[in-house]
Amino acid sequence: MLAAVFLLLHLLVFAYWLGGDLGAFYTSAYLTDARRTRGERLMALKVLGDLDMAPRTALILTAPTGLTLAWAKGWLPLPPLVVAGAWGLGLAWLALAWRIHLRHSGPSSLDRRVDLLVRWIVLIVLVGAGLQGLATRDIPLFLAAKMLLLAGCVTLGLAIRAVMAPLGAAIRVLAGPTGPTPESDQAIGAVLQRARPLVICLWLLLIAAALFGAAKPV
Repeated sequence: MLAAVFLLLHLLVFAYWLGGDLGAFYTSAYLTDARRTRGERLMALKVLGDLDMAPRTALILTAPTGLTLAWAKGWLPLPPLVVAGAWGLGLAWLALAWRIHLRHSGPSSLDRRVDLLVRWIVLIVLVGAGLQGLATRDIPLFLAAKMLLLAGCVTLGLAIRAVMAPLGAAIRVLAGPTGPTPESDQAIGAVLQRARPLVICLWLLLIAAALFGAAKPV
């Protein structure tokens, strides 16, 4: 029963990650649509920010749900305290992510810097564990592959964050008293255009990870 519960949670994480990303991707088109009023575009910006919390939440919960599922299935012989610790760290990271969202923490805030540090640590751990699993074969092949694919998703997320960094100045113009200008619209469009290929690559890695989990090649 425990394995079935965490299998369901792991599937829901995948669904909300991909679904939330698709919604955010679609909504982003309204930011530069000159046919929309300023109010409509600002509402699209708010909806985009809220929708984006679905994939952010899903990313954080992928590791603890997947780890618990692997433990419950007997694929990873881990002490229960390690599984409990993974959940403690995951929930603490999730609380930090929501704190950043609700407080609209700036890129230079302590919360943002801690979140970025956590992402790099998670990336290093996933790459190390995945490569070790492939080299030693002490864990099933599909688990090692999923770790590396998730590391790829984290890497693309960091790249998307870097590409989106210039968006803040243009958004402030959009939300300012004078409203959007052709230059701010062009800047928003350019940033979104650079980010979209990275987002699509992330979707492909996410789908590949789901395929490995479904097929479970040894």
